[in-house]
Amino acid sequence: MFNEAAVKELNEIRQKYPNARAALLPALYVAQREFGHLSPEAYEAVSEILGVPKAIARGVATFYVMYKHKPMGRNIVQLCTNVSCMILGAEKLVDFLKNKHGLEPGGTTPDGRFSMVIMECIGACGTAPAMLVNDDFYENLTEKYIEEILGKYK
Repeated sequence: MFNEAAVKELNEIRQKYPNARAALLPALYVAQREFGHLSPEAYEAVSEILGVPKAIARGVATFYVMYKHKPMGRNIVQLCTNVSCMILGAEKLVDFLKNKHGLEPGGTTPDGRFSMVIMECIGACGTAPAMLVNDDFYENLTEKYIEEILGKYK
């Protein structure tokens, strides 16, 4: 279940919206932060606090890629592989991350340091290839630059 501070935050979120279902997206973010990912217990807690069916909470969460449905590494690498990024080398970068760091799309490194999520588009076509690490945006990626970037994250 949620701690007292999270319950207070969820109640404040609920008050900002005309109905409980409208508060689901931010409430799911709180649950993901508190539980580490959206587990069955997280859906249960959100549905109980907001008073919405658990199936609705899960349906909303599984529609969006920004929610995590399994335990993830400490740092989330979100690499764009859409057309512009792919044309400018994203496929080679996926292979580089796989071969150099053992980081498979949808997987987590053995040490739990990184998880990789393949993104359809992060809106950086003009500076492709691009990625996010957690909330930090990086563009004009090369293998060398990725090495520098990943070195910043423990």
